[in-house]
Amino acid sequence: MPVDPSTTAVVLIEYQNDFTSDGGILHGAVEGVMAKTDMLANTKRVVDAARQAGATVMHAPITFAEGYNEISSHPYGILKGVVDGNAFIKGSWGAAIIDDLTPQPGDIVIEGKRGLDTFASTNLDFILRSKGITTIALGGFLTNCCVESTMRTGYEHGYKVITLNDCVAATSVEEHDNALTFDFPMFSQPMSSDDFISELS
Repeated sequence: MPVDPSTTAVVLIEYQNDFTSDGGILHGAVEGVMAKTDMLANTKRVVDAARQAGATVMHAPITFAEGYNEISSHPYGILKGVVDGNAFIKGSWGAAIIDDLTPQPGDIVIEGKRGLDTFASTNLDFILRSKGITTIALGGFLTNCCVESTMRTGYEHGYKVITLNDCVAATSVEEHDNALTFDFPMFSQPMSSDDFISELS
């Protein structure tokens, strides 16, 4: 089914140096799956095609003030790893969006992401609805964490959710493949970058 760019947003989740780049605090954990999917090159092609077609491009970085006072003083799970590693500090190189995907005029940067689900602590839903967006195409980090959390909420909110399965990465191939195989088809329409680009019309 063709994807109408006028009602579609590509949502880029956490394409930040701490994940994407050599020297990033969490890069070592994801670089293997990044290489397997070639996610950065694929995402760049998707973004270029989306802009050319007139779709909305949104960036959803996660950032924290020094000291992480926005979240629990006793974080656990994935956020404990962020705090322990001192990752995604606002204003730092690590928290910056990767150069290849620097927001361009007309793009939207979603502010306030402090947890896993992009909808939870941001105005993403308000912006999507105010712009008449009905389809969201998701890429980013981590396949089985922030991307999946956002996917599930988007599904619950009634959006048509497309997951770009070669524009995502996790901390292991096993976690990545498990999410793509079992979880993504339940709450989204998984699609390769090539298929998504070809469906934009």
